[in-house]
Amino acid sequence: MPHPHHPLLVAVLPALLSAAACSGVAAPQDATTPASASVSASAPAAEAGRPFAVTPVHAFAEPWAMTFLPDGRLLVTEKRGQLQLYDFRAGKATEIAGVPTVAYGGQGGLGDVVLHPDFANNKVVYLSYAEPGDGDRRGAAVARARLVLDPAGGGALQDLKVIWRQAPKVSGQGHYGHRIAFDRAGKLWISSSERQKFDPAQDMTSNLGKIVRLNDDGSVPADNPFAARGGVASQIWSLGHRNVLGIAFDAQGRLWAQEMGPRGGDELNLIERGANYGWPIVSNGDHYDGRDIPDHATAPEFAAPKVSWNPVISPAGLMIYSGSLFPDWKGNAFIGGLSSRSLVRIEFDGSNAKEAARYDMGQRIREVEQGPDGALWLLEDGKDGGGRLLRLTPAA
Repeated sequence: MPHPHHPLLVAVLPALLSAAACSGVAAPQDATTPASASVSASAPAAEAGRPFAVTPVHAFAEPWAMTFLPDGRLLVTEKRGQLQLYDFRAGKATEIAGVPTVAYGGQGGLGDVVLHPDFANNKVVYLSYAEPGDGDRRGAAVARARLVLDPAGGGALQDLKVIWRQAPKVSGQGHYGHRIAFDRAGKLWISSSERQKFDPAQDMTSNLGKIVRLNDDGSVPADNPFAARGGVASQIWSLGHRNVLGIAFDAQGRLWAQEMGPRGGDELNLIERGANYGWPIVSNGDHYDGRDIPDHATAPEFAAPKVSWNPVISPAGLMIYSGSLFPDWKGNAFIGGLSSRSLVRIEFDGSNAKEAARYDMGQRIREVEQGPDGALWLLEDGKDGGGRLLRLTPAA
């Protein structure tokens, strides 16, 4: 999600990147490159048909999410359980201590990282991750902690506390979701995917297949749509979700979520209070074994997607642009494409949306973020020899 812009950082970040580009460090050979590897960023290149130049900045090991700090450094999560602090001036990443143990495997591991809205004063960060349980069970969790940085360029998480968990923990290693966002009122939103179990998405005694809304300490707001039911249902804002891997608020305060469909039927949804998005009863895709799933049009009682993709794009990461470096794109959304190896641009018309452009990136794109200077920042998934941090600026 976009984060507050800091005037000093906006001024110095391009200079820091220019200095890093002069280092001439060799590029990594594959996705298992150590997190300390740097990538040559000697000259950004704009390929034909792309309205931006791409500068590789650094290579991480299976990166999943990122967020900028007020001082210009960048926090990056790596799936195996490392939280890296990247310093643009030094051109290196340092591991932050104190990260909780993660259940690494399949789609599980360390997930999102987001700053508290008052981070400048309280230094609180939020992490999501796949948490091991008893036996062969796992579930997503969200923890908050104070980020304490040291003068040597490192740091640690202190006073870490888990404030939310998927319930129940189940077997399997897929569909955690666990994306995090804050709204303008300081409420905490979490995407809780259905762990490839289908029916829990419609079960109000489980928070699987839901989007939940909490206070910043993990307590439940009294005005949630199902608060009167108590228990886990009180957390729920919307239901009927499959695998939500990106949530972001637009300038009007509306929440948008992108969702991986089955075989076909990826979705971009406008999230409404108490709405049911239909999974697994309806989908614009089919089961992987070929069995039909009724389309959304057959069941108008369920909220239908604003955009649906078939063939799929395999969406990962969602950002709504508010910068000025790409003025024509202000208010547009950007989605990373995994199987589509693309960056997808979305235009909005009120509460409606459409795909406006799709840019071939040549690698699976896991994360999309807006930098303090208005540049677009991408993380490659790392599965196909990447894991690179990329900076996108207007083409010359």
